[in-house]
Amino acid sequence: MKDRLILHSDCNCFYASVEMLHHPEYRNKPLAVGGDKESRHGIILTANYRAKAYGIKTGMTLGQALKHCPTLIIESPHMDEYIRFSEMTHEIYADYTDLQEPYGIDECWLDITHSVDSEEEGIRVAKEINSRIKSELGITVSIGVSFNKVLAKLGSDYKKPDAITTMLRNEFKDKAWPLPVSDLLYVGKSTANKLNSVGIRTIGDLAQTDRRLLTSFLGKLGDTLWIFANGLDDSPVVGDKSGIPVKSIGNSTTTCRDLLNNEDVRIVIFSLAESVGARLRAKGFRCRVVEISVRNNELVTYTRQRKISSATNITSEIAKEAYILFEESYKWDKPVRSIGVRGTDLVDENYSEQLELFCDYSRREKMQKTDSVIDDIRRRFGNDSIKRGLALKDEQLYQSGR
Repeated sequence: MKDRLILHSDCNCFYASVEMLHHPEYRNKPLAVGGDKESRHGIILTANYRAKAYGIKTGMTLGQALKHCPTLIIESPHMDEYIRFSEMTHEIYADYTDLQEPYGIDECWLDITHSVDSEEEGIRVAKEINSRIKSELGITVSIGVSFNKVLAKLGSDYKKPDAITTMLRNEFKDKAWPLPVSDLLYVGKSTANKLNSVGIRTIGDLAQTDRRLLTSFLGKLGDTLWIFANGLDDSPVVGDKSGIPVKSIGNSTTTCRDLLNNEDVRIVIFSLAESVGARLRAKGFRCRVVEISVRNNELVTYTRQRKISSATNITSEIAKEAYILFEESYKWDKPVRSIGVRGTDLVDENYSEQLELFCDYSRREKMQKTDSVIDDIRRRFGNDSIKRGLALKDEQLYQSGR
């Protein structure tokens, strides 16, 4: 049986690349996308290669970044535009396969096994996608070509920017095994430090370590990493036609600056809820459970969820439930770095449920109609054509959740 052919496409310095497209004068200057330069507050979301040469990294505070590079140009994020470019990349991918699995806004796995007859043809497709995105969208991508998802992603990370790297069965050990173990999917800083402490420094070291020893040391993750390092990952690329039903709809963001109080969080939660509510309505769904995910500025993450009394796709109801969850669970020992809102346990618009004695159904109907009108206006004239009053309290924070 022939190997699968999986591509992993990664848009290079995505946010910064889109900004440079709109501002050609930035192209040869150090540029970062992040918080507010005037107040020197917030964090770096991404940086171009000129800025990276000064040591600018994602997650660095603006104050730190400006110390590394006083001439750094800082642009506030324009999420609507990044989403638009992301959607255009997927339109190009769709010309080659309907098996697309996004990994964030700027990365995507593509299974082209049934679209090509050979590895050579798969490499040609990767080169064609790379060329089309460059000529049609004006940004660049790095693409990994392999027989599984993990090695395809390793390939896209192997050489940047604007590169094609193969990690095929007959070569992946020569290319992948000498790399630092931290380059492997799911190996974060903490896991890398644990592995390094017992002499496992490269992916090859990991692959050749006794599988049972890794499991005893890292639990289930150790077994997973051993499988990855040995090229044994067989997880499918889950595309839109996979037959797997939609189980939840959500949105999350790393904000333009750390969130310092409940009001900051309320602004971002409402912005995220607008996105979640609009997507639920567009797909004809309502949710019966609202979930939040919260990460502090030391990257400690937790999730909380609650079942709600009536299934909903009303923006304000989703935002209210999410904010209550946050208030009940977060103790403010650290600032908040990122936050997510998700609607789960989905039902369709025809779902029937027990009526509640004290629910104001006429008010809920008005809220639904208002949301639908807002959706129509934004579809016709753009997301910024109509805004909630809450956005005026902190426009930058509100936009970071869009």
